[in-house]
Amino acid sequence: MMKKNTKFMLSLVTTAILLSGTTHAAEQTEDGIKLGGAVRVNYAYRDYDQVNKDKMGDLYFDMAAIKFDGKRGNWGLSSEYRFTSGTNYIKYGYAYYDLNPDWQLQFGINKVPFGNRDFISNSYWFGIPYYLGFEDDHDTGIKAVYNNNGWHTDLAFYKGAEYGPKENKRYSTDIYTGTINGNDYANEETNQFNARQTYTFEHEGGETTIGASLQYGQIYNSNLEQNGDRYAVALHLDSSYQGWNLQLQAMQYEYDDNEHENTIGVSVVSWQYEIASKGQAYNLNIAKTIPTKWGSLKFYNDFGIMTPDVSDDSFDNSLQNVTGCAISAGPTYTMVDFVMGKNMTFSTANNDHVGLPEVGDDWDKRININFGYYF
Repeated sequence: MMKKNTKFMLSLVTTAILLSGTTHAAEQTEDGIKLGGAVRVNYAYRDYDQVNKDKMGDLYFDMAAIKFDGKRGNWGLSSEYRFTSGTNYIKYGYAYYDLNPDWQLQFGINKVPFGNRDFISNSYWFGIPYYLGFEDDHDTGIKAVYNNNGWHTDLAFYKGAEYGPKENKRYSTDIYTGTINGNDYANEETNQFNARQTYTFEHEGGETTIGASLQYGQIYNSNLEQNGDRYAVALHLDSSYQGWNLQLQAMQYEYDDNEHENTIGVSVVSWQYEIASKGQAYNLNIAKTIPTKWGSLKFYNDFGIMTPDVSDDSFDNSLQNVTGCAISAGPTYTMVDFVMGKNMTFSTANNDHVGLPEVGDDWDKRININFGYYF
């Protein structure tokens, strides 16, 4: 478990990139080229890791990123690549074409439109949907984006993930081919369709975005030489009022590979683990942003629960709660998080999965501080 946590901390990339001012090609209005990036270090203290506790935590290099955004006329290109101490991988890289002021086409590795349009989390740690493959996911395909008068529509088709199914060195969670806990998986995600519709309306003191998402795709199983299927649906809300922000999301998903009844293997940030093949995930996040003379302070609490819905009654819920503060000052962005996990991969000592039978019955705790410089 220590090895897995170390890899995770060296590799996990978070919402701070966007929150600190990342500019995507879709948001540019003038021709030109923009180069940017980030360098980050991380401190981690785990109350369930005696070696880590004896050292009063660990401080180490987290990651470096290089970003490129270019635009000429109606054509553009946007990409981001990440480097850690142990590996490197692409986050996104796509070309785009502005059909008109309302419609844009994106082709390449782009963000999958599912769930809340930005993130269903405020913290460095992401929300439970990220570990299931449904938050900040990026796959290879084509996406059409419509935005006008508060209405935002995303329609997309993805042929596959950004890397092959045997690769675990990736930014976002995808289906994995390999052996996990003695179980052999031979699955690959393919032929995925996404549709998301949101509407944003302004009101006194802020604005509110409501929406719904649908995802359907196939799972090719090389052992059976046949396709299974998978789907997910979600309802989501993101509302702000006088510096306060509320995020709500409810989703249901199912992976059916025609070989494993209750589990599926996934991989992310140089690790692989099992999740319940069917279940629900619920998120409730609240945040308060306070402007300062030198930047801003954002206090937040992100809570998520995953409830398995499989034929094995021994499978247990997974829970995660993150209380934290994000500090924005000039080109720096620091996230201070107190993480509590129960039966949840990456945030517990003995439960390297999501939604499987729990080992023990405790909440594990850790403190994480991530400091980033963005340019």
